[in-house]
Amino acid sequence: MSIKDATPTPANASARWAVAAAFFMNGFMTGSWAPQIPLLVTRLGISEFVLGLLILGFGIGALTAMPFSGYLMTKRGSRPVVIGFAWILVFALLMVALAPNVWLTAVTMYIFGATAGAMDVAMNANAVAVEKRLSRAIMSSSHGFWSLGGFVGGGLGGIIIQQFGHLPHALFVTLVAAAMTAFALRYLIEDKPVAHEHRHFRMPRLAAIYLVGVMALFSMIPEGAVLDWAALYLKQELGADIATAGFAFAAFSGIMALMRFLGDGVRNRFGAVNTLRVSALVAAAGMLAAGLAPNPWIAIAAFAMCGLGVANMVPIAFSAAGNQPGVVPNIGMSVVTTMGYSGILVAPSAIGFVAGHTGFAPVFVTLSGLLVVVSVMAGLARHADFRAVTQAAPAE
Repeated sequence: MSIKDATPTPANASARWAVAAAFFMNGFMTGSWAPQIPLLVTRLGISEFVLGLLILGFGIGALTAMPFSGYLMTKRGSRPVVIGFAWILVFALLMVALAPNVWLTAVTMYIFGATAGAMDVAMNANAVAVEKRLSRAIMSSSHGFWSLGGFVGGGLGGIIIQQFGHLPHALFVTLVAAAMTAFALRYLIEDKPVAHEHRHFRMPRLAAIYLVGVMALFSMIPEGAVLDWAALYLKQELGADIATAGFAFAAFSGIMALMRFLGDGVRNRFGAVNTLRVSALVAAAGMLAAGLAPNPWIAIAAFAMCGLGVANMVPIAFSAAGNQPGVVPNIGMSVVTTMGYSGILVAPSAIGFVAGHTGFAPVFVTLSGLLVVVSVMAGLARHADFRAVTQAAPAE
């Protein structure tokens, strides 16, 4: 490969920002859903239990669509899959907001989750292709744009709903997402599908890709635990008031988002394996400290430390999946993202069941052990350090 192949060009720069826009748009749609949740309960007259089932439908939709996204990418490559599911996702929140009853809401929630999950797999695969084109890491900052999109969507959503109502908010989100999809995503790079004889979707036989999936799973279970249970832990077990309890996830997610924008530079300098190993140990120390914390403020600081470590673990695992020798990149990405996201979408319900019998402190201490396991397995991420590929012609 010549030096010219790895030199930044306008097309490469456009592709890098296009994939960042895809991550932002996906996070923006997901974040915009959060402020709609309380209104759903009153609008449909449903219980919290039924709401939980609807949210579970979102998760099931995502997990079932992720492998299908991998299959489509073997036929078409990641670019058309990202764009196709993005256009469906554009209208997903509006469909939920317009649904007049529980049954139609359940259908639209499944569609929402399925399109968000399928797009997620494809945009991660496209980010891997851009990394290869640029010969440098961009995955962590791409996930940072997802976090930023979620922050913007959630923050603006509450204000708009309070001032104008849930339907105008959903329409506003639809228009913003449509504009990003129409004007930014067309610059995504075209990564060619695999050769015809390998285009049939088969689960990989190589054990290493599933071990990378375990790393992603063990990295994302703590993230889901903090998202769903940290505030309740601070309130019930450490005596925090509601306002203080809310700082737990805010500290975790805020530090995580910031570190994701810094993480590519760290990874480019120290390598994927070293970055993952140290990050996992930092996250484990934070989670352990949170479980042993004597008061809410120490727990909040510990959760922030955990977010600092978790930030770059999943992006590195995803890069390793897309560069695993012996595995079609899009299939490897599909397997690892499906395994990883089950840690956020499914595992928290099991955590809640266990915590109901043991309390949350022992759960957080136990989760620190999963992060130590990721540190031990960090050598599996060596394929996330890659060489650039020969530059293809930019897609029109």
